[in-house]
Amino acid sequence: MVTGALLLTACGGEEPQDDKPEPKPVAMNIDCAAAGMLQGSGSTAQQNAMKRWIDQYQRACPGVRIAYNPIGSGAGVAQFLRGATAFGGTDSALGEQDVEISRTFCPGGRAIDLPMVGGPVAVGYSLSGINDLVLDAPTLAKIFDTRITMWNHRDIQRLNPGIKLPDLAITAVHRSDDSGTTQNLNAYLSGAAADEWPYEAKKAWQAKGGHSASGSDGVSSAVAGTQGSIGYFELSFAATQKIDTVRIATGASEPVEPSAESASRGIAQAKDVGKGNDMKLKFNYKTSADGAYPIVLVTYEVVCDTGNQPSSLRALKSFLTYTAGEEGQKLLPSIHYAPLPDGVAAKVRKVIAALS
Repeated sequence: MVTGALLLTACGGEEPQDDKPEPKPVAMNIDCAAAGMLQGSGSTAQQNAMKRWIDQYQRACPGVRIAYNPIGSGAGVAQFLRGATAFGGTDSALGEQDVEISRTFCPGGRAIDLPMVGGPVAVGYSLSGINDLVLDAPTLAKIFDTRITMWNHRDIQRLNPGIKLPDLAITAVHRSDDSGTTQNLNAYLSGAAADEWPYEAKKAWQAKGGHSASGSDGVSSAVAGTQGSIGYFELSFAATQKIDTVRIATGASEPVEPSAESASRGIAQAKDVGKGNDMKLKFNYKTSADGAYPIVLVTYEVVCDTGNQPSSLRALKSFLTYTAGEEGQKLLPSIHYAPLPDGVAAKVRKVIAALS
């Protein structure tokens, strides 16, 4: 075993600034690979977590170089399925067609989904003077399908008594690229408001009208810069851009705001419906449990169960064991992600140990 000492800096692990004293390092043990190069790509939902993980792992294990390109779930899976990367990041589990394609370059095996990081899909908005807004699934469906186009619409006002909503047009922003974040929002709306959302849970946006932007960073930037806008992205983007987020009325005693804790409560109700070592999760989008945020996603790392690239296998197993381990998971709430439930994380580590 090669042991590495990570330098955990102040303020949740950010790099120290020149005008600040060097923080005291905190040592942790990682079973480092001695050397190797890992290339991954995919989900923008996990890019902030991946950035932190890579930084911390490489501090502990300087012989390994890791690069992650946040190009969206669809493109990341496509790159992995043609052998261009050692792992892909996706906010939705592989489809049957993807699994069949993967058999051609996973000799003797197939691609599998490993849940790695969870979190809420926040619905962010920009309305001057309004920093607390409640919406429910049917109303969100009508907004993103451009059937509710004004902020003072009676359906929005009904959910927000006592708040004077502006006579202002709604600018609804969605992803332009194929996205697991979009797929998870589609799944939530079709699961919780089927009568109002006739669209399938696909990575491509299907609803009518609206404006588009590339990546979660593009959507969050558009919302931050446009008065009257609303969009969807991971909570870390809302925090970075200082965007107000919607509380969701689910039938619980109180509308639920997105947070690492509320997302974990939502994820804990998911069922493992994968086959063999595949760990696809199925969410309960109709949950009305108190404190359980219903629009959640889990980002999966896609790897071969058998037939991974020999040159990168040791580094791949080492890095993913760290991210699914206690040290990798415990840093997630500080950057607005939800750790995996303990039972799920333990199974992920068991599967990683068996990768070949």
